Amino acid sequence: MSEDKAYDVVVVGGGVAGLSGAMALCRSRRSVLVIDAGEPRNAAAGGAHNYLGREGVNPSELLEIGRDEVATYGVDVLDDRVLDLSGELDSFVVTTAGGSRVTARRILVTGGVVDELPDVPGLADRWGRDVLHCPYCHGWEVRDQRIAVLGSTPMSSHQGLLFRQLSDDVVLVVHDGVEMPEAELEKMRAIGVRIVTGTPQEVITQGDALVGLRLADGSVLERDAIVVASQPHARADFLAPLGIEPEPFEVNGLTFGSVVRVDPNGATARPGVFAAGNATDISMTLMASAAHGNHVGAWINADLAAADAARAVADHRARRLERPR
Repeated sequence: MSEDKAYDVVVVGGGVAGLSGAMALCRSRRSVLVIDAGEPRNAAAGGAHNYLGREGVNPSELLEIGRDEVATYGVDVLDDRVLDLSGELDSFVVTTAGGSRVTARRILVTGGVVDELPDVPGLADRWGRDVLHCPYCHGWEVRDQRIAVLGSTPMSSHQGLLFRQLSDDVVLVVHDGVEMPEAELEKMRAIGVRIVTGTPQEVITQGDALVGLRLADGSVLERDAIVVASQPHARADFLAPLGIEPEPFEVNGLTFGSVVRVDPNGATARPGVFAAGNATDISMTLMASAAHGNHVGAWINADLAAADAARAVADHRARRLERPR
């Protein structure tokens, strides 16, 4: 795909949001290209959860199923990375690392996010396995286990609250420099969450198994799972030439990552460029991301249909004026 080829829509990112958007578009007979770099956020997870109809499916298998489904409607899928995006409404130019160059009337950005983790040695190596962040994605799998919640932000008690629903043995480890509201600490104690203070020194493993955390005082807190508050950042550097920059995602005045700002139908500030999924809202679960992709894909089709109709009206009027009287 090195030659210029024109599509109605190029989807940047082949996760559930991107493939769901592509499905809505291709079933309305739009020509669609999905470009995917093969870096799903949940690649390390053993299963995808809270995804009705596919509960527990391997994340990679879920995407393969999605690819096969959209392919039956003529969607092209390119394993590549977008390097540059230029142009304007109806004539965007997309260039990839592999040398492909295509044009599109509309762009749908669904590249998701990359997670920045607290700076604790060994933590990143366990991410997606027994280092977790979401009770709805992974909570059931660690029910009744020994859980540590890393208090790396003043809102980490929220995770303590939710994971306490799943286990009687939850410890909140409040990092140095984090001022946890006293009301939140009281709440943790009241519901049976134990509190220790000091940034952990390291994550301890034995072979390929998690042992626990070495605490600030040198003691070892044996744990089966560690819960963290990651900082998810939207994968959207390629949008900078179009004047679109990820913006801080804030809760109660605290920054928890970055997102691409969109309106309720996924439109960005740049006409013709849309975004969906975690790139726009870091709180979305897998199913929510898929639903959002479907919604935005349908809206893009309606936008294209309106543009096609406006062009047809203009052509019709021009022909009428050209007719001899």
